[in-house]
Amino acid sequence: MSSQASSLHAWLTSETPTSRRQARWAAVYKGWQSLKANHMAMAGLAIIIALITIAALAPWIAPHDPFVQDLGNRLQPLGTEGHVLGTDSLGRDILSRLIYGARITLYIVALVALIAPIVGLLVGTISGYAGGVVDLVMMRITDIFLAFPRLVLALAFVAALGAGIENAVLAISLTAWPPYARMARAETLTIRGSDYISAIRLQGAGPLRIITKHIWPLCISSLIVRVTLDMAGIILAAAGLGFLGLGAQPPSPEWGAMISEGRRFLLDHWWVATMPGLAIFTVSLAFNLLGDGLRDVLDPKDSSS
Repeated sequence: MSSQASSLHAWLTSETPTSRRQARWAAVYKGWQSLKANHMAMAGLAIIIALITIAALAPWIAPHDPFVQDLGNRLQPLGTEGHVLGTDSLGRDILSRLIYGARITLYIVALVALIAPIVGLLVGTISGYAGGVVDLVMMRITDIFLAFPRLVLALAFVAALGAGIENAVLAISLTAWPPYARMARAETLTIRGSDYISAIRLQGAGPLRIITKHIWPLCISSLIVRVTLDMAGIILAAAGLGFLGLGAQPPSPEWGAMISEGRRFLLDHWWVATMPGLAIFTVSLAFNLLGDGLRDVLDPKDSSS
């Protein structure tokens, strides 16, 4: 096994790769080594992995049913037997609700992270490559979306569409795509005038092939970094909608809704609102730490990476 590991290491660290596959895996390995050397980024990654694990195993690790009410056991403090983080105003176990709430948070984050960057990438690359009237119209539409504060625009969309997780995801996605479009357009404007793009065009490649095969791959690394750094904002926007009653509806254990419920007891029973607030803070910090580390690894302008 040691000889196989050493040969694999030599294959990944070779200065003269013999195939495109080897060069690609060598770049991935080098990036992982650089990320691993960033202890703060690894701490963020560990928190995110722990969150995903907790959400996946929620039915087995949650000590109580997050929906079961026990009014005779309401507002129990931290450290109460059987309720490590206490109970809320309806006697529901806060720890169990936090564990199940991680599922809702990851669900929202995953959907927004799939929708917004893809829409932004499509708009930005088409706008940058086509130029002219197409670029003018698409960028003015983007400017209109950028002119509104994200949360205010999300509130308007949710108010029009109706409260609920799916509508909250759609609203956040509709307000999150413009920065990705701007970034993709800037990358496309830089790339489309390159000599190798001209050579590919002379070989008969059409706009669709050039955009999908040669421009998109060069935009992906910047988008990944931006998505990771935007995760904290997405979590806060989702929590804000939940806090205002426009996100996940009761009795769903959404963290923002839990804070909204606990604010009435903030002075006398502070833990009801503080625990979900700490969960939001921790997860947002983890995504920021990971995004900062990925930016160092994937920055195309950093020649050392």
